[in-house]
Amino acid sequence: MDASRNFFDDLDRSYQANLARFTLGLSPAGLTEAYASWLAHLAMSPGRLSELALFPLSQWPDCWQSQSQEQPKASQDARFASERWQQWPWRFYAEGFRQSEQFWQKATTGINGLSDEYQRILSFSARQLLDALSPSNFIATNPDLIHTTLTHLGTNLAAGAANALEDWRRDQTGEAPVGVEAFEVGRNIACTPGKVVLKNQLIELIHYQPRCDKVKKEPVLFMPAWIMKYYILDLSPRNSLVRWLLEQGHDVYMISWKNPGGEDRELGMEDYVRHGALAAIDAVRSISKDAPIHLAGYCLGGTLALLTAAYLGARQDNPLKSLTLFAAQGDFTEAGELMLFVTPSEVAFLKNMMWAQGVLDTTQMAGAFQILRSNDLIWSRLVHEYLQGQRPGMNDLMAWNSDATRMPFKMHSEYLEKLFLKNQFAEGHYSLFGEPLAPGDIQLPIFAVGTEKDHVAPWVSVHKVHLIGGNDVTFVLASGGHNSGIVSEPGHPHRSYRQLFKGAKDPYLSPEHWLEKAEPHSGSWWPAWQAWLAEHSSAEVAAPKNLGSRQYPAKGDAPGSFVLMK
Repeated sequence: MDASRNFFDDLDRSYQANLARFTLGLSPAGLTEAYASWLAHLAMSPGRLSELALFPLSQWPDCWQSQSQEQPKASQDARFASERWQQWPWRFYAEGFRQSEQFWQKATTGINGLSDEYQRILSFSARQLLDALSPSNFIATNPDLIHTTLTHLGTNLAAGAANALEDWRRDQTGEAPVGVEAFEVGRNIACTPGKVVLKNQLIELIHYQPRCDKVKKEPVLFMPAWIMKYYILDLSPRNSLVRWLLEQGHDVYMISWKNPGGEDRELGMEDYVRHGALAAIDAVRSISKDAPIHLAGYCLGGTLALLTAAYLGARQDNPLKSLTLFAAQGDFTEAGELMLFVTPSEVAFLKNMMWAQGVLDTTQMAGAFQILRSNDLIWSRLVHEYLQGQRPGMNDLMAWNSDATRMPFKMHSEYLEKLFLKNQFAEGHYSLFGEPLAPGDIQLPIFAVGTEKDHVAPWVSVHKVHLIGGNDVTFVLASGGHNSGIVSEPGHPHRSYRQLFKGAKDPYLSPEHWLEKAEPHSGSWWPAWQAWLAEHSSAEVAAPKNLGSRQYPAKGDAPGSFVLMK
């Protein structure tokens, strides 16, 4: 009986894993369930159906007024912002598209009885379809494309076809995107000098060469996400957070995660804590002669930092001095549009796909993030590169973004199911090594950074760090997105941030009230964080001349070997 049951279960898994290759990892069952529920609730809403049927008539006066104005207002949509879109008939196409957006927004949201989850899925799906059909995506209905094609006698289309062919060839052969060759890890990115002082089956720990004669006694340990290569924090010398922190007199360490393969399928969250976070903390503590550590986690690395800090919080000899979180979440109740991909149906579907492969592949992960911003990352690129024939220049952040990593089956399944879907840590149901964890176990001063345009970790979700009781929290809301808001070196143009301190006994402020009270600042938030680190550090000590120690000898130069794994 057990053997037959396993056979049929494996048959289901294999079928769904193969199906996922054609659906880009999206569960057809989940979409069908949401669509059927929408139709059922819409059928019981004669008022909403009547409103939708009369929508063209109710909107006709506004549409007519917009079309009859001699000088219409410029569109807030960047796709229709140029002056050519203000001329007839192009303004008619743009207005028709805007009306379509309003129709489908009304058709998929605010329906009595339909769950918020299904409404988000349907609204998102409708927006994806509309973005694909936007008049800006087609030569015949885009006056900017017509002007470019006539001006260049069609050479833009030839250049665009060449761009498309080159991208297809590189995609088939696994080559990096055009222009990445100008950025080489260890040469002009990820090139801050240092030594690998620990290497195990999961991480390499880099100890960077100090750039001052004296350093703060308490070292800084960066824990980046393993969904990305660590050098987002050590890009070019001009915008490397690591190098900048060294120049301010800090002793800095960095975890570099292994890029897992199918053989690593059984690595779980406890492995990432034991062989990643705790192993690095033990090494840094030993090398720095038991100095307490400033732990800084980014994105998924920040979630791991929260789990680790809660686990260590029960110790009498807590090795941590402070906790810094960059665009990191511990409570996932408001995790934004990424929740569209974390429903019970979707998680089960993804688990079967990863079960067959052993990992979540880079292309599958990148595809999900592209869908979240399809207008910017898919259709806008199609127009600019393949129709206008304009290839944008590559920069270090774009080169890093193309250097993707994989996720082990067990770890990512646990992360999606226990943390994202069931929110076990925030609700006090998560355990590590048999010990229960809760946010209240963290008794450290916290510095947290959210970013205004974050599609991965929305700032209102990051803001929930304020709900961790008994901690001083300094919260910063930086301009930019999930990555660009963090890579915000001093001197970078058009950067700004808001900052507000909340004492452990101060009343909680909702995100809306926080915005009202937080003081705005121009420029980079990095100096504010460095000042906070200095405030929570003790006296300076002589900078180490030799990196590593007898117990943790140097094993090679930074950036190490794990970061080079494809």
